[in-house]
Amino acid sequence: METAESKPANSQRRPVLSSGSGHRLSTYFFRRPRLVLALLLGLPLLWLVAVYLGSLSTLILQSFFRLDSFTGQVVHRLTLANYFELLHRANLDIFARTILMAAAVTLACAILAYPLAYYMARYASSRMKSLLYLLVLLPLWSSYLVRVYAWRLILAKEGIASWFFHAFHLDWLLGGVLKIPVIGGPSLSVSFLGMWLVFIYVWLPYMVLPIVASLERVPGSLLEASADLGARPSSTFRRITFPLALPGVIAGSIFTFSLTMGDFVVPYSLGNSSFFIGQAVLSLQGTAWNIPLAAAFTVVPMIVMAIYLLGSKRMGAFDAL
Repeated sequence: METAESKPANSQRRPVLSSGSGHRLSTYFFRRPRLVLALLLGLPLLWLVAVYLGSLSTLILQSFFRLDSFTGQVVHRLTLANYFELLHRANLDIFARTILMAAAVTLACAILAYPLAYYMARYASSRMKSLLYLLVLLPLWSSYLVRVYAWRLILAKEGIASWFFHAFHLDWLLGGVLKIPVIGGPSLSVSFLGMWLVFIYVWLPYMVLPIVASLERVPGSLLEASADLGARPSSTFRRITFPLALPGVIAGSIFTFSLTMGDFVVPYSLGNSSFFIGQAVLSLQGTAWNIPLAAAFTVVPMIVMAIYLLGSKRMGAFDAL
C-alpha cells in the first residue's frame, strides 16, 4: 500500500518541480529587463552594425580616396577630388536627369494610385478588395528583369504599342510625341517617355499600398460629421480626407522616388546614351574600375534621400508605413 500510494505522490511532484524551475527562470528574466532586451536585439543589432553600417561606412570612406590614372591603383589618402569631379557639367546633368525622372515617376504614381486606393478603402467590398489587392501585387510575383524586357518588346517599333497606334490610324500622334525634344526618340523603347512608363508600371504597387493603409485610418465619423454639418463631398475630400491621407502619399513617394533614383536596369534596357546615376555607378565600377568615384556618385542619392526622409518625417509619413 505504501508503494502504491508513493507512486502517485512522486508522479505529482515532478510537474511541480518543472513548473517551479520555469517560474524561477521567468522571474530571473523579469527582474533583468536589460538582459532580455540584449538577448532579443543582440543578433539583429550585430548584423545591422557589422553588415549594413559597416559596408555603408566603407562606401563613404572609399569616396574620399582617388584612383591613380597612371597605375590604375586606388590611392588610400583622404581627398575631395572625387567630389570636385562630380561638379563637372556632365555629372551634374546625370544628377538632374535622375532626380527629375524620379520626381516625374513619383507624381504620376500618386495620381494613378490615389483613385484606386480610395475606392479600395471606401467603397470596395471585402471580396472586391481582395481581388484588387491580388491584381496590384500580381506583377511583383514575376521576375523584375522579365517585366522590364517584356515592356521593351511592347514599346519597340515592331511591338504592340506601335501596332495599336497603326490599327487606329494614330501613327501621326505617336510620331509627333516621339519628335518632342528630350522625351522623344526613335521609338518608345528608346526614349525617356518609354522609360517613364515602365518606371510607373514597376513601382506603382509601392504607392498604392501605403495610400490604402492611410485612407483606412481616416475615421468614418469625421466624414459623417462633415456631411451632417452641410459640407459638400468635394469640400470634405479637400479639407479632411486628403490632408489625413497625405502621409500615405508621402510614404509611397519614399519608395517610388528612392527606387527610381537607384535603378539601372530600366535606363540600361530602354534608355539612350544619356546616363542615370545607377548606370554611371555601374560603368565606373564595372568598366573603368574607378571605385572611389563610383562611391562618390552613390553618396549623392544618399544625401538626397536623407533630406527627403527628414521632410517626410516632419509631415508624418512614417505613421503610414
